[in-house]
Amino acid sequence: MPARLRVLLLAVLGLMLFAGTGGATTNAPGGAGEKYIVLYRSQSVPSDAATTIAKAGGTLVYSYAQIGVAVAQSSNASFRANLLKDARIDDASATAKFATQLPNEQAGAEGPPPGDLPNAPASDADSLSPLQWDMRQIKTPEAHAITGGSQVVLVGDIDTGIDFNHPDLKPNIDVANSANCLSGEPVQGTAAQDDNGHGTHTAGTIAAASNGFGIVGVAPNVRIAAIKAGNAAGFFFPEAVVCSFYWAATHGVDVTNNSYFADPFLFNCRNDPVQRAIWKAEQRAITYAEQKGVTVVSAEGNASEDLAHPTVDATSPDDTTPVTRDVTNACVVIPVEVPGVIGVTATGNAQQTDSNGNPTGYLKSFYSNVGIGVTQVTAPGGDSVFGRTAEAVNGRVLSTYPPNQPCTRKVTENIGDPTEPTVVYCYLQGTSMASPHVAGVAALIVSMFGKLNGKMSPGQVTAYLDGTADEQPCPGTLPPTYESVFGVGTESGTFAPCTGGPAYNSWYGHGQVNAFTAVTHAPSG
Repeated sequence: MPARLRVLLLAVLGLMLFAGTGGATTNAPGGAGEKYIVLYRSQSVPSDAATTIAKAGGTLVYSYAQIGVAVAQSSNASFRANLLKDARIDDASATAKFATQLPNEQAGAEGPPPGDLPNAPASDADSLSPLQWDMRQIKTPEAHAITGGSQVVLVGDIDTGIDFNHPDLKPNIDVANSANCLSGEPVQGTAAQDDNGHGTHTAGTIAAASNGFGIVGVAPNVRIAAIKAGNAAGFFFPEAVVCSFYWAATHGVDVTNNSYFADPFLFNCRNDPVQRAIWKAEQRAITYAEQKGVTVVSAEGNASEDLAHPTVDATSPDDTTPVTRDVTNACVVIPVEVPGVIGVTATGNAQQTDSNGNPTGYLKSFYSNVGIGVTQVTAPGGDSVFGRTAEAVNGRVLSTYPPNQPCTRKVTENIGDPTEPTVVYCYLQGTSMASPHVAGVAALIVSMFGKLNGKMSPGQVTAYLDGTADEQPCPGTLPPTYESVFGVGTESGTFAPCTGGPAYNSWYGHGQVNAFTAVTHAPSG
């Protein structure tokens, strides 16, 4: 979404104790100025970094040695200029104006032999399963007859945290591998409690347990770790994003879900000296995670824009005063446009048709961003305007939610759990909701075809997703007002048409993910 998760999640129209090597920390006094990302030219942080930073007028908060990034804090107005006198430092930037904010979204062929991971089937007969049109749309019940995933597989939900007390999530939450990364220094465990709601919702889509009540996630048997990068107000600061990917890389995470944009700028321009240190540090952290075997899945956003051909950014920076600016392909969205990241667009439950009126798949959600080379696959994210059907009455996706956070459209249950007697499920829509479906299918793929003696590479997982998705051609006809009103880009003011063929196009990528074929078939290529 534009620089906020307004673009990643909208209910439109009513609508680590750090474990791992290289971590160094010096406690900074609370409130001692702004946080800074310090980017070194080499993929390492020198041993005298704390001294160098102190001489420049700041304090080292945390060091990510393997990627050449440090988090510092300073109230000295000359801190950045002082740092840049050190030839080893590529760039540095204060992060106070580099946050994304979650808005109030409520205003075919034979497959290979399975791997050697333990798997077990799962049931889709929980009390709220009939409301999960999204799961039936991507064939998760059929997949669950084969596997609900493996407890060996770990998904990291990089978001606003998870409600650790939610009875539908509690069986699968890996507390030891959860962390609060808000300060830039990871704090292990239940410090990653969700105080916003967004993270609990995405976590439920991924891994809500099959336990007889509530909903069932795409991969209800896998473990899920809360990696908290977003605060209660929904701001995702760069130091938290860097910390989150580094934590995932060093704590055995197989897949991460990322339903946010990192930076207050919808588009991050390489030639902007203020933005460059931020996006390069984030890119390094994401690339490091991928090199460690982490499959990275990301929402594309909800601005109805073509990310492959950006022209205008009218909402950035979103944490101060927006300034309209022209942008080009030299400007990218983080994390979805980092190489290797799986970009996800959203669909609703309504069928689209060809020029003869024949159904050809599910219509892209009107708000979803698109883009050739950015879109990998698509998945259900909901559509409250064009996606209302007999099965999806309000068009939105139902998932887990904290009981103490407001939700306009919710379902509650009381199962007598002493820590959370009122169990809440909330209806939301957005590419934020689509992305965790793909992360869940990726977790099922790793569960079925992964090996105990080594991870599946992100490239392998991506190939399985691509090769087993249901191809969706561009629509032949569109509903009235789709192109002229609801699907118009919020930045450019123009409509982004679908381009490409059935096998790959800007709206659906390689198609809509299919959990059943993903666990039973090899990629066709």
